Formats: sequence, C-alpha cells, structure tokens
Amino acid sequence: MKQKKTEETAILMAAGLGSRMRPLTEYTPKPLIPVHGIPMIETVIHGLQKRGVREIYIVTGYLGEQFERLCDKYENVHILKNPDYLTKNNISSIYAAREILGRTDTFICESDLFVADESIFLKELSHSCYYGRMQKGYSDDWVFDLENGRISRIGKGGTDTYNMVGIAYFKQKDAKILNEEIMKAYEKEESSDLFWDDVVNQNLDKLDLTIEPVQEGQLVEIDTVEELEKINESR
Repeated sequence: MKQKKTEETAILMAAGLGSRMRPLTEYTPKPLIPVHGIPMIETVIHGLQKRGVREIYIVTGYLGEQFERLCDKYENVHILKNPDYLTKNNISSIYAAREILGRTDTFICESDLFVADESIFLKELSHSCYYGRMQKGYSDDWVFDLENGRISRIGKGGTDTYNMVGIAYFKQKDAKILNEEIMKAYEKEESSDLFWDDVVNQNLDKLDLTIEPVQEGQLVEIDTVEELEKINESR
C-alpha cells in the first residue's frame, strides 16, 4: 500500500530591500525581478508546487503590495506582512510566520533564487535539512560544519564545506522547536541584528539537521546587477 504523502507548507522570505540590486529594485522588489523572463520568486513557487506543497506563504515588507498579484495567479499562495522589516534582520520574517511554522513539515526559502532545476524540490527528505553546495577551498559565505553527518555549526567562513544556498526544510517536530526558539529570541533587545539562521545555530543540540547536497547551476542566488546580466546572457 502506498504511503500517504506528508502535508507540507512553505515560507518564502521576500521582505528585504534588495539594496545591492539598485537601481533595479528602486521600484520593483528583488524577488519579482525576472530571470529569463520569469520573476525569481515564481521559479521557487513552481518547484514547490511540482512537489505538491499544499500552502505557500510569502512574507513581504518592501514594496509588499506588488506580491499581491501572486495570490491571484496561484490559489495556494498567501501573503504575510512583516511590519519590522526596516528595523530588524530577517529573524523578523520568520517571526511574522509564527502562526504557520510548526503546523506541518515546512520549507523555508529565500525568494531571490533562480531555480534552474525543479528536481531539487522532488527529493525524498527524511530529516530536517539545509540545502548546501560543496565548495572546495575557503568560503567567506554562510557555511555548515558537519559532525557524523549532522550540522554542528552554521556561520560565516569555512574550508572545503557546504555553502548555504537559501533553502531549508524542517520536519514538523523540528519546526515546532524552531518556532519556539524564534519567539524567545525575538523578545530580546539584541534580536534586531539576528539572522534566523543564528537561532538555528544556537539550538543545534535540539534539532536533527543534515545537509541535502545540490549541484552548481541547479539554483542561483542573484545578489548584484552584474550577476543578473551574466545569467540572463547564459541562454
């Protein structure tokens, strides 16, 4: 007998200013900038829908009203507003989704990703995980240290390790723990500067987190106008 598929939800973080992409982001939020004619965020939505993710919540802030059309285009897409996006780091976007996180197994995704290969969302995920791309040599980006196959550190800087690529997946048990810890951290004065991944890092002893490897080119995080031009010229 075929096992019933577990219900899944996705939280897409789309509240940021996209400052490094100016002037393109002066009037358009970064996730809505097209790559090969498709807004970046829609490549993420398409991959999640292909997997069968039931509900997709976009957390908005900067120019948030422009995302409303996605709710008309996709019936399972909803908007959550982040009122603190100008004063707090991206922990505020996960806090804005506190009524959602922990209800089901949950994807947490950046919205400024160009997903070139939707099969990355079709993997069988038996554990909570971050998607990561192996980089040989030193990286000053966000990376993961591993110990016995489990993530033992999340932070900036590392050698011959997996780089963060902007997609994470939490089984419901871990999603509930993360939600509780996000809410605790958010009440503290120093939370203004926190990334949500900092909270994960501080609670790795409570979570069962692995790495799900992705390959170069399967998805791309675009941070600058030059990177956008380069990928648009690649086809």
